[in-house]
Amino acid sequence: MAPTGDDEVPAGGSAPNWPSSPPTAPVGWPPPLSPPTAPLYPHLPPPPWAAAAPPGPWAAPQPAGPPWRPDEADRPFLDRPGAAPATRGDGFVWVLFALVGFVLGQFVGLAFIYGVAGILGKVSQVPMITVAPVPPEWFVGASLVGLWVGLFGGACLGSMARGTRRIATDLGIRFRPIDLVGIAIGVGGQIVVAIMYAPFIHHIHNFDAPTTKLTGGAHGVGFALIAVLTVFGAPFFEEVFFRGLLLKGLARLFTPQTTAPSARRSFGVVAAIVVDGALFGLAHGELVQLAGLATFGMALALISYKTGRLGMNMVSHASFNAVAVGAILLNGGGVIH
Repeated sequence: MAPTGDDEVPAGGSAPNWPSSPPTAPVGWPPPLSPPTAPLYPHLPPPPWAAAAPPGPWAAPQPAGPPWRPDEADRPFLDRPGAAPATRGDGFVWVLFALVGFVLGQFVGLAFIYGVAGILGKVSQVPMITVAPVPPEWFVGASLVGLWVGLFGGACLGSMARGTRRIATDLGIRFRPIDLVGIAIGVGGQIVVAIMYAPFIHHIHNFDAPTTKLTGGAHGVGFALIAVLTVFGAPFFEEVFFRGLLLKGLARLFTPQTTAPSARRSFGVVAAIVVDGALFGLAHGELVQLAGLATFGMALALISYKTGRLGMNMVSHASFNAVAVGAILLNGGGVIH
């Protein structure tokens, strides 16, 4: 017979161990809709099926590409699995976007030139100014800014279409205090270029013509504007394009997918550095200065590959151009790119 109260005892028997309160559900039951943040029994090993279980529908979406880790980011991107561009196909697309960005920059630069010329009422003079040995500063500034729009646009398209869409991460736009070493690299680069051309400088007609074309027509505020563009603008946009976009695309295209060291991989990296430097020199359209520009471009490509970022490149590039600007102020000459 069921007890009628907590103190009743059935006849002829001992008091049963009745619970003093209604039973409650065991801890962890019913199972939650989302996985707990910590195991219910931390002292026990996880069940064998836990590691193999696929993530459920509650799993948070993971960002594409490698996580942001400074200790992993500052090394060759080929050593980081999944770093953009992640596949050989992605590398090909990045190289294609580099071509598109460069061509686009030419058209945007031309549009900027005619736009500024229209404001100044000099549209009819543009064809003559284009071939002039010393164009005015407004012409130089408009053409540079228009070109940089195309270069940066191509780099951004590469990251958005075949990258993680984190532009700074994909292209390596990062700075560290050690990047100030680039000041010495840029100055040394000008010295190396001067040594390269020393045996031939007296036989080269108008060696400083490209530098004169860039800055020779500027004076006062105009010269200061061109100096700022060449010392700060050119290093940023050109490094993002040539070493952030083009070099990485070439390296991924020329090397095997595996991160294991191999002769094939080393050859691919060297080929990417050489091609990147050569295209960097050719892009400036100066045949006489091609050797010097290509050599320094290869040095910048090597620095970018080794450091995994563009900070030291930009500092080196800026100091290289700053030396040339200073030489012009002292009635000398130098190579600007």
